[in-house]
Amino acid sequence: MLTAHVGLVVIEGIEQVSQSETAPPGLRRGCLSFIEVVAQSVANIAPSATPALIIPAVFAQTGNGLWLTYAFSTVALLFVTYHINQFARRSASPGALYTFVAQGAGPGWGVISGWSLVIAYLVTGSATLCGAANYVTVLVDALTGFHGGLALTAVVMLIVAAGAWYLAFRDIQLSTRFMLGLECASVGIVLLLALAFYAKTGRLVDQTQFSLTGMSLAGMRQGLVLAFFSFVGFESATALGHEAREPLHTIPRSVLTTVLVVGAFFTFMSYTLVDAFHGQSVSLGQSNAPLNVLATVAGLPVLGTLFDAGATVGFFACALACINAGARVVYAMARHGLVHASVGQTHATHATPHVAVTWSALAVLVPPLALVLCHVALLDAFGYLGSVATFGFLFAYVLVSIAAPLFLRRRGEASAVDTLMSVLAVAMLAIATVGSLYPVPAAPYNVLPYVFAGLLLVGLVRFGYLWLRSPRVIEDIQADLASLSAEPTG
Repeated sequence: MLTAHVGLVVIEGIEQVSQSETAPPGLRRGCLSFIEVVAQSVANIAPSATPALIIPAVFAQTGNGLWLTYAFSTVALLFVTYHINQFARRSASPGALYTFVAQGAGPGWGVISGWSLVIAYLVTGSATLCGAANYVTVLVDALTGFHGGLALTAVVMLIVAAGAWYLAFRDIQLSTRFMLGLECASVGIVLLLALAFYAKTGRLVDQTQFSLTGMSLAGMRQGLVLAFFSFVGFESATALGHEAREPLHTIPRSVLTTVLVVGAFFTFMSYTLVDAFHGQSVSLGQSNAPLNVLATVAGLPVLGTLFDAGATVGFFACALACINAGARVVYAMARHGLVHASVGQTHATHATPHVAVTWSALAVLVPPLALVLCHVALLDAFGYLGSVATFGFLFAYVLVSIAAPLFLRRRGEASAVDTLMSVLAVAMLAIATVGSLYPVPAAPYNVLPYVFAGLLLVGLVRFGYLWLRSPRVIEDIQADLASLSAEPTG
């Protein structure tokens, strides 16, 4: 049976209150503007984190093909965006891809994609705590000469998780505005460094990069996994289906804008950092603070220190976005009994899914804290957690790309173009997925796909238990999704 605490659902554009008279008021409706919705997706990506930590790791695999790897990733995710927006233009809910895949491929696949997304959002949040701790350590070292340690790392993680929890608990509009400000500041510093570099060196054309010197297809295929990790969460604006103004217009525009702008930024910074590291004693693939090197080459070392602070707040914004998005998917799944009913409650004053936010914040904090207490290096922990999260996102992206043409066919709106776009999206995502499995990577990366599979299995076991206990659960989910897929008239 559907739980009685459902807040509000959309049926033909009319807001209807849940049948339970004691149900909480639900999420705040129509409070977020287009820019604030974009802020959710952009902050979930944390663009400043990519040149800070991810680009060096991708370079280690791709070499001079780094910019091409990011250009390929951008195109692949534009295909995925096409399919996400087929749903986003027709329905709005807090369930994100969980709701979309269920509408197209059925409740069973929807549950799989939902659990995959929950894993992806929350484990990404865990990785960002490692990133924040790394850059606080770098900043403290630069300012005081103190190299930090386990205590500093643990304190930073606790502060970031607690701060993100408070903002997510308090107000979604406050959260998105705060995230927007943080990301604008950190990305602005990165772009200023890049422009200063080109102004000082005048090196606009790097022939070794354009000729792809030393790049191999195998290396590019392996590098794509981390390149996709740079983008993960670009679709998280879809989790604001109840809180966005005019969601059927605002959310599709937000998702498309995010991929285009952030993809261009990543490709540009990939090219710039490879150019800046020519002649450096430490290669880009071995640097834990590449923007500091860029600042030194540009003649503005003080901006490198400023970026360390900017990167820290950027990681904080990403942790906040992950908690916001993950909590709303869990909140939506609670309607169908897939998690404990209390997780579907909303705060009477703040109109936020406060129970889901609290559980999400704890889930974000525990894994990185456990890894560092086990003396795993911060950058290693970032890589491990990022890889697990990427599997979750890639799996959900494949499912939504398959579900979209099925959804359109059921509505009598399918075309050959939709099928072709689905094939292209799945094929491009498969290249990265296969690259993460073969050739078999070194330990512990070789076991991370099975870690993700084990986490996914937990959700599937819960769904199987509910189905066996109450076979009507499938029909209940389908009925609820039918109401959400009705096209609003307003």
